[in-house]
Amino acid sequence: MKRSFRKYHRTLGIILSLPLVLTVITGMLTTFVREWSISIGVPASFLLSIHTGEIFHLEGIYPILNGIGFFGLLVTGLSLSGLFGKKTRSNPKN
Repeated sequence: MKRSFRKYHRTLGIILSLPLVLTVITGMLTTFVREWSISIGVPASFLLSIHTGEIFHLEGIYPILNGIGFFGLLVTGLSLSGLFGKKTRSNPKN
């Protein structure tokens, strides 16, 4: 089972790396431009349209896909970590 989760985790990680990184970077840059008035030469509205997927005409489904993908990475990653595996108790010899 771990082998299949490792395979799914690797595949999800590769597929979702670009959208998740794009969402994180544009969200941070939008905050810098709007709240801290740091000029990077790109308007905040353009950054926000990339952040929400509006520029790709995916604004209705882009956040949902990001969330489902991230949740899938969390589930497979936590299952690989061994936190929820069977605990074996070793009985000390008397």
